[in-house]
Amino acid sequence: MNIQVRSETLAEAQADWLIVAVAESSELTGPLTDLNTALDGQLERLREADDLSGKVADAVAVLDVPNLAAKRLLIIGVGPQDELCEATFNKAMMTAARRTSDKHPVSVAVCVFPTASLPLEKAIEIAATAFTVGSVGQDLYQEKPSHTPFSDVTLLIESNSNEQQLTEAARRGAILGEAVNLTRELVNRHSGDIYPASFAARAEQDASECGLSCRILDEDALQDERMGSLLAVAVGSDQPARVVVLEHQGGGDGPTLALVGKGVTFDSGGLSLKPSDGMKTMKCDMAGAASVLGAMTAIAKLNLPVNVVGYMGLVENMVSGSSYKLGDVLTARNGTTIEVLNTDAEGRLVLADVLNYAADQGADRLIDLATLTGACVVALGEEITGVFSNDQSWCDEVLAGAKTCGEGAWQMPMFDEFSELLNSDVADCKNIGTRWGGAITAAKFLEKFVCEKPWVHLDIAGPSFASSNKPHREGGGTGCMVRTLVTVTEGFGK
Repeated sequence: MNIQVRSETLAEAQADWLIVAVAESSELTGPLTDLNTALDGQLERLREADDLSGKVADAVAVLDVPNLAAKRLLIIGVGPQDELCEATFNKAMMTAARRTSDKHPVSVAVCVFPTASLPLEKAIEIAATAFTVGSVGQDLYQEKPSHTPFSDVTLLIESNSNEQQLTEAARRGAILGEAVNLTRELVNRHSGDIYPASFAARAEQDASECGLSCRILDEDALQDERMGSLLAVAVGSDQPARVVVLEHQGGGDGPTLALVGKGVTFDSGGLSLKPSDGMKTMKCDMAGAASVLGAMTAIAKLNLPVNVVGYMGLVENMVSGSSYKLGDVLTARNGTTIEVLNTDAEGRLVLADVLNYAADQGADRLIDLATLTGACVVALGEEITGVFSNDQSWCDEVLAGAKTCGEGAWQMPMFDEFSELLNSDVADCKNIGTRWGGAITAAKFLEKFVCEKPWVHLDIAGPSFASSNKPHREGGGTGCMVRTLVTVTEGFGK
């Protein structure tokens, strides 16, 4: 897909679709005035008939536009102009991308305008990301895809704009979109395609293409690293465990950020077997690892001047005669003993060893991502990421990054009382607490393995996988928090 920035009037823009954002107001201003004139007042007539509301993601298609160089016109609402923000503009652009990419490769020209609350450079970036992501569906295994990437995307700007600076913003947006799509693809692939060894091979390939160094720890290496907690989860599967380590060394002697992802490529629940309905989407239980891989590719392509290491703990949680059992006591990498009271609380057992490994390898700060608990979905719903931390200033940086990207995130409490719920009579701790506050007790469990380094845990169980399509979003893998990770990385160490 070719994305370019060009100074051109709306009437002159040649494309299969001209896409114009309209705010929720009674007046047409700026380029919209000229467009209305070219259309012989059609925009005003649509306003008068209440067919052009300007509400967020409200789309109006005009298929007969003889006075325009474009073949068709799509008008997309962005809500009140003084309330325009990253999240609403992204929703509008994603809706427009999905509406115009449903037939065959087409070209689009998109009018992007600045407002007091959304600078033009940021709007360009969001639009480039949205048209990269919104034109790709989840239909990897269908003969006829529901969406097709655009042949050309032209982002229209006013003639007095800094075209070079905005072109760089479009490039950044496209790279972010590609990273999100990589994450989505891996999450959407079924577990026969994506298992620990195949995920590791794909990560190695992607690392080679974008200049990341890659190490893969096989079973022998994991044994040598004393990752008894992680290996116990994998022992019931025919697919051996892997840990992938990707390094981007762009910051010289500066601090190192570790991104850690849970990669359970299929989760049956183990001996604490899930019901069929609960197992249907468990190919998505590696979304944390996929997000780390996507973010690392973007970090490398953007050549960010920071040191970042991505760690992906990859296992399959299956049932067999060798499966780990309830009542087993595992020894994690840091020597902590863990009483297993539920084999479906396996993601924290994987992350325990990988977080500890990352801390020991020299990480100064850590972020982990995991589809960790249904309890977080109960608490925050399917759209919001739960945020847990042992360091408020570091947590604030991550929350600020999410806000900048328009990704929903909410901080949860980390009171010590929740750690007491993990006390065991036979080991140092249990792998689950009571049924209450399950997302918090899971986070308190992970906290035991970060060596007291500043750490943020992102529970993406809700937003990482969408159960159905919406006008602004494809069902399946969403690639949530990839953009946030890159944004936080850009500001790391400054």
